[in-house]
Amino acid sequence: MIRPVCLFVCLASMTTADPLFENRSSALPPHSYEGDWTHFVGGGVAVFDCNGDTLPDVFAAGGAAPARLFINTGDFTFSEGAVPPLIATTGAYPIDLDADGHVDLFTLRNGANTVLMGGPDCTFSTDDTTGIAPTDAWSTAFTAWWDGNDKPTLAVGNYVDQSDPMGPFEACDDNVIHHPTPNGYMATPLTPGFCPLSILAARDARGRPTLRLSNDRHYYVSGGYEQMWDIADRRFLGPEDGWQNVSLWGMGIASRDLTGDGRDEVMLTSMGDQLLQIAGEDGTYSAAPFSIGSYAQRPHTGGDGRPSTGWHAEFGDVDNNGQADLFIAKGNVDQMPGMATRDPNNLLMQQPDGTFVERAETAGIASFDRSRGGALADFDGDGRLDLIVTNRRAPLELYRNVTPDTGNWLRVDLRQSGGNRHAIGAIIRIGSQSQQHTIGGGHAGGQLLPRHFGLGDATDVTVEVTWPDASTSTHTATANQTVLIEKP
Repeated sequence: MIRPVCLFVCLASMTTADPLFENRSSALPPHSYEGDWTHFVGGGVAVFDCNGDTLPDVFAAGGAAPARLFINTGDFTFSEGAVPPLIATTGAYPIDLDADGHVDLFTLRNGANTVLMGGPDCTFSTDDTTGIAPTDAWSTAFTAWWDGNDKPTLAVGNYVDQSDPMGPFEACDDNVIHHPTPNGYMATPLTPGFCPLSILAARDARGRPTLRLSNDRHYYVSGGYEQMWDIADRRFLGPEDGWQNVSLWGMGIASRDLTGDGRDEVMLTSMGDQLLQIAGEDGTYSAAPFSIGSYAQRPHTGGDGRPSTGWHAEFGDVDNNGQADLFIAKGNVDQMPGMATRDPNNLLMQQPDGTFVERAETAGIASFDRSRGGALADFDGDGRLDLIVTNRRAPLELYRNVTPDTGNWLRVDLRQSGGNRHAIGAIIRIGSQSQQHTIGGGHAGGQLLPRHFGLGDATDVTVEVTWPDASTSTHTATANQTVLIEKP
């Protein structure tokens, strides 16, 4: 029997306490993202389960320092894992490239990118048999999707072309798409490139698979803008498609349906305003009204009134009330005098009317370090999303979510046969909530974990899955567990 769920009505009346986090950074071995100007950007973190114990593990980029793997041993304790020595890493994304059940890591580097092939018990090797040709570029963005093949298509965003004698300004490198072939991969340029710091393959407001590229105006200076590339048509969208060019100091991308209409809104972080774009019925985007409370253009505490610099952005239901909240990692590039140097991270809690209110300081996560990457993930399995943050020239931060009186929750793990084992590209719906299952976005790092839903007071729910091949299936589930759904 399928039982209906009235998330909007039921959850709007649910009251929860302000979010509260406990600093557990001492649980991690010391690690920071280091380096000169070639590591001003980057600093991403990959979160995934590398040994099958359902606890999220962490791979953190190191910049000029070695990248490191931290294995979650339970109850907020971590041990250091062994990974091949890698320096000059800017970030990493987890992905099962060969569908062998072991998560691999596509590591972005200032230099040749490196694929770490996963093995049993959190072992990794550089023995890449996928045939992905390395490119000697400064890579800062990544996304992947399956396009009717057993192997994924990979898009890599490249930053400044350091070989250009006229650089670094107006010297953005070409981006690259790695297309699968019977014998490996064929790399083709994606031009023009405007120095992207985030790329996301997802369905846009039209419902079509696209690549969204968020580009750093600091280096393209003029003539560039945010980009949207139609995957099927293999072309950039323009005014004839309803795409309006926007130029900003683009850093990160977060995507989530906030209105319940099945179309994802998009958060773009930048130097200054954090731009939330509302997906319209006509397939276009419009800027959210300033009154929504999501722009977070200046520090909310600390006394520095200069504009903020936003990096990683991620939606997640911190209090499990059925409404997605928003974390934004903030921090000066280095010592840019026009931007805030005391620039705390944001935790924007969504209210029943769809507006956002700042709660990072009361929650205990308003650090003044130069943050870069981050992730909301349940590190202790109690159903509440915890937080990890990477910092430039400052230690990793780890926070345990101890918010009282949170709602019910459900995690949905997808599996299907073939090369796209994790069903990347699927859409999961519970009541009025939907999430796209994607790889990419954020800033220089992402997750490959079951999708987390807050349920409020609901205890029995209906889960609808639209699989990558557009077939659908419906399942019933009881709250407060992880459910594995296999494609019928």
